[in-house]
Amino acid sequence: MLLALAAGVLLGLAARATVPPDVLTWFVETLAQPIGQVFLRLLFMLVLPLLFSALVIGVAEVGVGHLGRLGGRMLGYTVLVSGISVLIGMVLVNVLGPGRGLPDEVREAATTGTSPASIRPPDTSAVDFLVAMVPDNPVRAAANGDMLAVIVFSLLFGIALAVTRTDAVAAVRTAIQGLYDITMTLIEGVLRWVAPLGVAALLFSLTTRLGPAVFRPILAYVAVVLLGLGIHMFGVYSLSVRFFGGMSPREFFRGVRLAMITAFSTASSSATLPTAIKVADENLHLPPHVARFVLTAGSAMNQNGTALFEGVTVLFLAQVYGVDLDLTRQAVIMGICILGGVGTAGVPAGSLPVIAMILGMFGIPPEGLALILGVDRLLDMCRTTVNVTGDLAAAVYVARGERDETAPAHAAGA
Repeated sequence: MLLALAAGVLLGLAARATVPPDVLTWFVETLAQPIGQVFLRLLFMLVLPLLFSALVIGVAEVGVGHLGRLGGRMLGYTVLVSGISVLIGMVLVNVLGPGRGLPDEVREAATTGTSPASIRPPDTSAVDFLVAMVPDNPVRAAANGDMLAVIVFSLLFGIALAVTRTDAVAAVRTAIQGLYDITMTLIEGVLRWVAPLGVAALLFSLTTRLGPAVFRPILAYVAVVLLGLGIHMFGVYSLSVRFFGGMSPREFFRGVRLAMITAFSTASSSATLPTAIKVADENLHLPPHVARFVLTAGSAMNQNGTALFEGVTVLFLAQVYGVDLDLTRQAVIMGICILGGVGTAGVPAGSLPVIAMILGMFGIPPEGLALILGVDRLLDMCRTTVNVTGDLAAAVYVARGERDETAPAHAAGA
């Protein structure tokens, strides 16, 4: 991907300086731009099966036996901390404005190409908007691109799947897990074989129009993402383990170093799961049943760094393309990003389809993904580190709650 970034930018700058404008325009419109559009359409194609299967399996992973005590604590913590992470990122983007102040040519690039149709949230009252989130026909909602309704349906379906215990339901769960596995295979293939060519083509198209102006917003964007992840990692998690978990932040970060290094090197929450469980058992001394449940569910559901990254990316690209997002729409994006942390695959670049979906919902040109895909690998490694550290912080909090509840029972038995 980094080679594709360099190739697209360098070739775009060279073509901008040497190729006649008419020839360059023909090349972009007949070759580079269609290749980039195919890549974007592949991402959009995978949004629906990925969101549905990942959300259903993620919620069902809580399990019938844990829906009460452990599941309630885990879900409550996930929503709260993910909300804080998205809020941090969105405040930084609004205050620092990494995508503001660009030439008009950047906005004009949004009108080129044949992007997948965008769907804007309805301009209605808050009550009507909440009602519209519940689909009267989930198939029609999926066909119309009403992703909020699809998310609500998937969450309800996952809850029902977790509490219904029959042989037929077990088969349905296996089938949905199979759908998730197939979707992940497709995503891996798209990212491995199509993404480099798509990124090079999209960046070539943008660079021929923008020239060197394309670099400043990319560097500013990377700085904002890293700043937000750093604040969440060392600020929010330190407060969480101190006040929610009753543990010293220094002791916590010393104990989870191995898991953090593994997460950074693999850029995969799922691949880091065995190391995280080992760290929770041997270094943090958490109850094994609590650590295994929270870390297993958290690798798919509690992805604070991903939620922050998605919010920052959407608002940054909205600034780049001059798309005005009022506080109401930003609140909707915040909610989708929180849920996206549940429905995002715990693998490298697993958040890209979710971001593409959000961009389409709010009329932000998905071509803008080309600006961030070249630097996504570094950011992916960093946000995965935040995700895994957040899972371990959640395990510390849930384990303290378990000890507090079991201690009176032991005392009464004595």
